[in-house]
Amino acid sequence: MKIAQVAPLWERVPPPSYGGIELVVSHLTDELVRRGHEVTLFASGDSQTLAHLQAVYPRALRLDPKVKEYAVYEMLELSQVYQQAMEFDIIHSHVGISALPLANLVSTPTVHTLHGDFTKDNQKVFSHHKKQHYVSISNAQRQINLNYVDTVYNGINPEDYPFEAQPQKPQYLAFLGRFSAEKGPHHAIAIAKQTGWRLKMAGKVDIADAKFFAQEIAPYIDGKQIEYLGEVSHAEKVELLGKAAVTLFPITWQEPFGLVMIESMATGTPVIAMNFGSVPEVIAQGKTGFICQSFEEMAASIPHALKLNRQTCQKYIVNKFSVHQMVDGYEAIYEKIIKDRIDLNGRIRAMKVKL
Repeated sequence: MKIAQVAPLWERVPPPSYGGIELVVSHLTDELVRRGHEVTLFASGDSQTLAHLQAVYPRALRLDPKVKEYAVYEMLELSQVYQQAMEFDIIHSHVGISALPLANLVSTPTVHTLHGDFTKDNQKVFSHHKKQHYVSISNAQRQINLNYVDTVYNGINPEDYPFEAQPQKPQYLAFLGRFSAEKGPHHAIAIAKQTGWRLKMAGKVDIADAKFFAQEIAPYIDGKQIEYLGEVSHAEKVELLGKAAVTLFPITWQEPFGLVMIESMATGTPVIAMNFGSVPEVIAQGKTGFICQSFEEMAASIPHALKLNRQTCQKYIVNKFSVHQMVDGYEAIYEKIIKDRIDLNGRIRAMKVKL
C-alpha cells in the first residue's frame, strides 16, 4: 500500500523527550516500512524515519521562537498532503479537526486517529464530518457519535524499555507527564507529602501551564523529597520509570489513552491511577496496578502496589500493547477502507452502465 502519515509539526518524529502522538506515529510509520509498504511521512524536517520524509518546516515548531502562528504551518502541511492525494492509497491523519474539510475534497480516503479529547467547540466540527473514517485509541474516548472504524490501542517497542526486577533503593514514586492541572502533578506531590514517600517528577512545562507550575509545583520542589528532573530524554525517562517503586497517574480528565502507563508497566513498574478515561482499559486491576476513585485511595494503594509482580506488568504490555499489535490493527483498517472504496466505485460504475 502507498500510505501517507500526517504528523503534527509541534514536535519532531520521534520526539526527543515528551510527545506521545509523535512517538506513536514514529513506531507506526517505521513498522509499516519494515512490512514493505511505501510510506510518506509528513512531519517537521528534523524528524527521523525509515519512510520518505516530506517537511513543510525544517524543525519542530516548538523549538523555534520565531513561529507565532502554528495553524499557518499546519495548513501548509495539509495543503501539501492533499495536493498529492492521488499518489496514495490512503491518508492517515494524526492532526485532528484541521484535516477534516480537506479530506472531503479528494477521492483518496483519509482515516483519522483521535489522539485528543472532545470539547464543546470541536464536537461541532467532528459531528459535521461524522461520516469520515475515525479510529479511537480507547473505547472510553468514544464520547460522540462518529463513524468509528475500530479502536486501536497505542503500542510501544518493549525492548526499548529494559525490565527492572527490583526498584532502586531508597525507593521513590515517579510522575511523568506534561505539567498541567489535568495531568495532576500537584496531586502527586500531595500524595507524596501525605505518605512520606520521595517523588521524582519529569516532563515539560508548556507556556500555557507556566503559571500553574510556578504556583502549584515549584514551591514544593526541594530536591530531596520532591525532585523535578525537567524534560528528560528517552533513556532518562526509562530509568526514571524503571527504577521507581510505583508510578503515579493522578489525572483529573478523560484521558484518551495515557502512554506513560504502558511505558511504566513495560519496565516492570506498576501504576496507580485515577479512574478516568482509558485507565480501566490500560491497567489490569490488582495485577499491574490499581484503579482508584480518589487521591486518598491512591495513597492507600501504594503498599499493595509494592507487592505486585513486576514481571507480570512487563508481560502484560508485551501481550497487549506492542507496536506489532498496533500496526496489525492499522493494517486491517487500511485494507478495509480501501476495499470498501473499491467496492463502492464498482457499484457506482455498474449503476452508470445500467442507466
